Amino acid sequence: MTQNTVAAPPASSSEATAPVLDREETISRDELEALQLTRLQHTVAYAYDRVPLYKRKFDEVGVHPTDLRELSDLGKFPYTTKEDLRLEYPFGMFAVPQDQVARIHASSGTTGRPTVVGYTKNDLANWATLVARSFRASGVRPGMKVHNAYGYGLFTGGLGAHAGAEALGCTVIPISGGQTERQIQLIQDFKPDAILATPTYLLTIADAMQHQGIDPTSTSLKYAVLGAEPWTEEMRHELETTMNIKASDIYGLSEVMGPGVAGEAVETQDGCHIWEDHFRPEIIDPFDHSTVLADGEPGELVFTSLTKEALPIIRYRTKDLTRLLPGTARPAHRRMGRITGRSDDMIILRGVNLFPSQIEEIALRIPELSPHFQLEITRPEGKRMDSLTVKIERRENVPSEAGTTAAHTLREQIKIHVGSSCVVDVVEPGSLERSNGKLRRIYDMRPKG
Repeated sequence: MTQNTVAAPPASSSEATAPVLDREETISRDELEALQLTRLQHTVAYAYDRVPLYKRKFDEVGVHPTDLRELSDLGKFPYTTKEDLRLEYPFGMFAVPQDQVARIHASSGTTGRPTVVGYTKNDLANWATLVARSFRASGVRPGMKVHNAYGYGLFTGGLGAHAGAEALGCTVIPISGGQTERQIQLIQDFKPDAILATPTYLLTIADAMQHQGIDPTSTSLKYAVLGAEPWTEEMRHELETTMNIKASDIYGLSEVMGPGVAGEAVETQDGCHIWEDHFRPEIIDPFDHSTVLADGEPGELVFTSLTKEALPIIRYRTKDLTRLLPGTARPAHRRMGRITGRSDDMIILRGVNLFPSQIEEIALRIPELSPHFQLEITRPEGKRMDSLTVKIERRENVPSEAGTTAAHTLREQIKIHVGSSCVVDVVEPGSLERSNGKLRRIYDMRPKG
């Protein structure tokens, strides 16, 4: 893990006093688990009574809400998957009448039917509170100007972050994603204290500043709250050094709520604390779904909501791969380890499991190489084995000969640390696609069928 070397920015007047925490952030683990059990028993019964899919799934495996007598009994209940939400499209998962649904969000639907989620007014209030809690943990304070570069619309990121920043008492600049030159202009003119974005899009903004002759360390920005895609400690170091900021993680997904399910504390920067007064996490073996793993063991993250009204979610399989760790800055609330990838983003190359985050971690340890890379999977004609090509830009002012040496180093390091051979193609700076939000890393170019 890369040690963070960027000094904390000087305190402003809005940071002079310690933040006031929610009561639920300060309670003991025993108090928190007692609250979880009460809320969990209510939620399971509520979902069974109001959502036909849950009644059907519970009945099929012979389990009833009254069987949940302690927290470990949650393991008796069936999982919910993205496919369940797609089968119930559009509103079959809603537990309240339409006139009680205050807002609807949905996924893009690029890989099938969209997943649709709904919120009551109370759900929206809870969501804003948890996003505000996450931002406060990451160093954002009331009175700060916040530049929101998450996308607005059906995607939960933009509006979710906006409401949380307003609930915290910030001034929100709702720029949304894209229009990078406009983003830079407003950062210079409006002088925000914090920026909200995906890590790869913040990298795009920093690159564009440099190309315009603007020093990214000279802006007013002090804090970045980054989410919606996995990122490594090496990427954190890259962004903090390039922009002279403190960068913290925020985690969420629309099926569970949106951003703010978990947030990282700026003073420790050691992973997102899950707000367990509203969500009960589990880690399962992604290949043996019946096995719930102990804290500290890596696996797939599963969530059950504890307070949602419009769309309660029971044991939702996120496909995010991580582990649960003891709380630090918020001791009662467990932390998530870094997301190493998604089970559906995993590349199986000649029997070896590979994630884009592994390539990022290795590449950013090689000074000549930039964070801009793509993974191309091909199957050469007449061959049975797939081939991986890592296309990665060399940094500005690095000559092509040094790039060739760096390619050899990266290829060797991937072989050592991942266990698979690949081709490394070091390309010209600025030649690969840049992020306007979520960045596509994997290009599967194998023949279909």
